[in-house]
Amino acid sequence: MAKVAWIGLGVMGYPMAGHLLTRGSQTLAVYNRNPAKAEAWVSSYGAGERHATPASAAKNADFVFSCVGNDDDLRQVTLGAEGAFAAMKPGAVFIDHTTASADVARELHAEGTKRGISFIDAPVSGGQAGAEAGQLTVMCGGDEEAFRSAEPLIRCFAKAARLLGPAGAGQLTKMVNQIAIAGLVQSLSEAIAFAENAGLDVAAVIDTISKGAAQSWQMENRWKTMHERRFDFGFAVDWMRKDLGICLAEAKRNGSSLSVAELVDRYYGDVQANGGSRWDTSSLITRLPSPAAKT
Repeated sequence: MAKVAWIGLGVMGYPMAGHLLTRGSQTLAVYNRNPAKAEAWVSSYGAGERHATPASAAKNADFVFSCVGNDDDLRQVTLGAEGAFAAMKPGAVFIDHTTASADVARELHAEGTKRGISFIDAPVSGGQAGAEAGQLTVMCGGDEEAFRSAEPLIRCFAKAARLLGPAGAGQLTKMVNQIAIAGLVQSLSEAIAFAENAGLDVAAVIDTISKGAAQSWQMENRWKTMHERRFDFGFAVDWMRKDLGICLAEAKRNGSSLSVAELVDRYYGDVQANGGSRWDTSSLITRLPSPAAKT
């Protein structure tokens, strides 16, 4: 049985590591920056080993997974003084589920190669609900042999996983995902607010148009809570702004025009200024005038 480690037990990593333990029948070594969270995870699942550093968790592991906050966090847990790379054995595979830049993915792939370690950038889509249900979509970049060896473990918490190209391709694909979502959420916000201002039965309208060309995951899963102005779940505005910042920086490098994503990013800044930093991304609707906004 493969020896596996997990670094980062946040909103996403906590349930993902749990699925890996229960569905993969692994004895999991875990590390979290806040040790109390790691202790809670071990207690909750009644298994696993809590470690004090990423290096300790990763020592002798065949596969090491991570899910942390950003590029700097990722560098710290891999290349820092107590980072995982220094302790990993040649031939091991590091799979990172952080939404980060393509640059850091390429950097860590190159550094891993020097050490005889494979690195896969593997950001996910599906949010907290997808992580808890074990139904994430995983977008991967890296070497095919390493991906194929890790894929059975990734499938423990994913409904889909695909290698999309060399190092950085997973992160670039996640950027495409976030760019598409930003425009969809803004359009859905405007559509619902318009229906409210027009005095329409919003439930009836959505039930009708969701069976046609306007249908989307956001419409199916978020229209009701948007109409009710409930945003205490899901993917937070702070996280979306971080992701859109990565998208906009990459667009400058590759010459893309992201006028809609840039506009929506500013709109999310308005939501943050109004106290919505931790609201779900569907809270874009709070910027728009409507009868529901006054209730």
